[in-house]
Amino acid sequence: MLKHKDVLGLRALDAEEIGEILEVGLNMKRLLRRNIKKLPHLMGKSVITLFYENSTRTRCSFELAAKYMGAHVVGIVAESSSVRKGETLIDTGKTLDAMRSDVMVIRHPVGGAPELLAKTVKAHVVNAGDGMNEHPSQALLDILTMIEAFGSVEGKKVAILGDLSHSRVAKSNLFGLTKLGAEVSVFAPSTLLPAGLDRMGAKVCRSREEAVEGADVVMGLRIQLERQHAGNFPSLGEYAKFYGVNDEVMKYAKKGALVMHPGPVNRGVELTSALIDGDTSRIEEQVLSGIAVRMAILFLLTKEEI
Repeated sequence: MLKHKDVLGLRALDAEEIGEILEVGLNMKRLLRRNIKKLPHLMGKSVITLFYENSTRTRCSFELAAKYMGAHVVGIVAESSSVRKGETLIDTGKTLDAMRSDVMVIRHPVGGAPELLAKTVKAHVVNAGDGMNEHPSQALLDILTMIEAFGSVEGKKVAILGDLSHSRVAKSNLFGLTKLGAEVSVFAPSTLLPAGLDRMGAKVCRSREEAVEGADVVMGLRIQLERQHAGNFPSLGEYAKFYGVNDEVMKYAKKGALVMHPGPVNRGVELTSALIDGDTSRIEEQVLSGIAVRMAILFLLTKEEI
């Protein structure tokens, strides 16, 4: 049983809660592998996805997760909602709450927006990514994918390379992985490396080779050009040459190390196509893990009400 009304970030969840979500997520994934996509877990519940930013994977994943468990699902995109008329997030939340919504899944460009919504509404709120803060369900699906491969992440080394400054995925992964006993090493250009990651439990490395040395998992992060308003590196070509992950870099990792990426991938920039499509890539597997984890989150939040 989760201890919180909402899932806003992995910083706020303890190892026991994270473990419970992952355990249920693994069971959900087993059902999905058997092509069982009609479950009664959310029968009679309503789930609203409220997206103030563009999204394909996360939004579709949450909506399919809810539908597979029998929920009524309504998707709202800010550009076509009353937000265009000047409605505030608080007023939007109160309106949706008055409609007896059970769960609101929100993605917002401003960090802290899901927490503000959660304080406003009675419904359960799930953070689907807020600004440069957190993206808890993405980290959970990443960890679930690792657990499927290894049985546990305790004692495993995970290397995360890329746009760390703008990555809410990296922050959530750092919180979740370290709470479960994994070692996390990170590397990025100095212009994309935020201060304080070492205080959050990460080993900040001086080269991609150092970060990848002995790693069980190598995770690339997307260069988030839409979040950047200054030239943080000369060109994508130079980024790929000096900071991207290729076969030569992977030689420093453990043999058979998993290759992961939250997607969408800029092919040939963060990772080479050979790695993306290679035998150790788990990028497509992460997508299925995403539906399973989000099913688990929605089920556990509303479980006591069924």
